[in-house]
Amino acid sequence: MSLKSSILFIIIAGLLISCDKKRVFDEYESVGSAWNMKKEVVFELPKMDTLKKYNLFINLRANDDYKFNNLFLIVSMEQPNGLTKVDTLEYEMADVDGTLLGEGFSDIKESKLFYKENVKFKASENNKIHIKQAVRQTGKIVGVQDLEGITEVGFRVESLEK
Repeated sequence: MSLKSSILFIIIAGLLISCDKKRVFDEYESVGSAWNMKKEVVFELPKMDTLKKYNLFINLRANDDYKFNNLFLIVSMEQPNGLTKVDTLEYEMADVDGTLLGEGFSDIKESKLFYKENVKFKASENNKIHIKQAVRQTGKIVGVQDLEGITEVGFRVESLEK
């Protein structure tokens, strides 16, 4: 790589990193080749400013092995005072023709899914997010034991202030 190419690469990388000023927290955890229904992904959030508002996102990396149009998640926000808020969420993961939604040029697509917006944390420390998959086949009561196609689960916190 020439000196000119190296400098250009460093400038582009710097611009991409600096454009993400809203990011407060952004982590992923691998769930392997199949996300087991008993596998709970837990994220411990950093110290949060209780005076600011935040948008919260669930990030997923999926591949063509994902066989469903929708994804059901059980997400719990655990606060240090013992209060836990639990939500059952549904997200569209594929077009009508079965094409996986999300960003990416390869067979792996990344989806940034809204969880909550304009959130003010009541406590600055010890906030945790718990995420489990709750996908079921049509007409079946028992959930999908091992959900293929979801490879990583992430959580992102963005500040509403720049």
